[in-house]
Amino acid sequence: MSISRNAPSLAAALAAVVLLFLSHPPAHAVSHSPPRTFQNLALPSPQPQLPALLAKAAEYCRRLESSAFDFVCREEISESIDPNLDVAKKMPPPSSGWTEYRGPTFTITTFRKIKHKFVYDYQCVRAGRTIREMRTQLEENGKRKVVPNATLQTSVVVFGTALFGPVGLFGERFQPDYDFTVAGQEKIGKIRVLVVDAKPKPGAPPTRNLYGKAWIDPVTGNILKIEWSESRVGRFDIFEKRGELYNRKPRLIIRSEFSAEKNGIRFPSRLSVEEAYLKESGKAFVRSKTEVVYKNFKFFTVKYEVRD
Repeated sequence: MSISRNAPSLAAALAAVVLLFLSHPPAHAVSHSPPRTFQNLALPSPQPQLPALLAKAAEYCRRLESSAFDFVCREEISESIDPNLDVAKKMPPPSSGWTEYRGPTFTITTFRKIKHKFVYDYQCVRAGRTIREMRTQLEENGKRKVVPNATLQTSVVVFGTALFGPVGLFGERFQPDYDFTVAGQEKIGKIRVLVVDAKPKPGAPPTRNLYGKAWIDPVTGNILKIEWSESRVGRFDIFEKRGELYNRKPRLIIRSEFSAEKNGIRFPSRLSVEEAYLKESGKAFVRSKTEVVYKNFKFFTVKYEVRD
């Protein structure tokens, strides 16, 4: 993922689950045994599952890396930008907002969020080690607009396929570079998953791979969701410079979801990026949000090498 140079000036750990059982004999029963007391029964810690989980995740990544596929889907992108912090630093152009009059002697000027929506017919093909992404634009802001071989029109982020994102975290050759901990348990749909936090080890070799938190199916090792750390995002300096202008700390929340599945390979179903700037109090101003949804998949080829 990289940041667009043409951008306008413009966050689960679960607590340990404790089950409390109260057992009483029936009212009519006679018992000479000592009275029973409350018992706290804690669920086993998921940490002992971690080595097996990482081995399954590495195997999944091996399949992913050896995969070949050809699919098409509908790609829906929505983007909103709140320019109010930008215009607080300099005079806006005349057409960038609207003015409300509150009585005869003063005005309050506010600026509407800028919203964009794009719809593409998206095709992704991988043969060997080469990936080709092709788009035909179908709509722009609700209006039909057919553009073959279209480029992304997003203002804040420019993104490529997130399909291979799990490999840089859980691929066998990359795992030695990270410290992994099980942060909790959740459910995604009907699947109960473990949340694994991955952080670079001190002194690990420099890498451009992203890292963060992943939601993994402990049965299959499939990665269903990842929340990426912002620190290795390409062109993060753009947000840092903008934060200096606002006198706030920049924060990016980047999530990839992998709900679409075919032949044991999971494909991206959603990508979201939230760009926010925090005061010292922690209060956040969300400047932009980008949501990408992939739906209506048609798979022509999905296969991978089977290791003996």
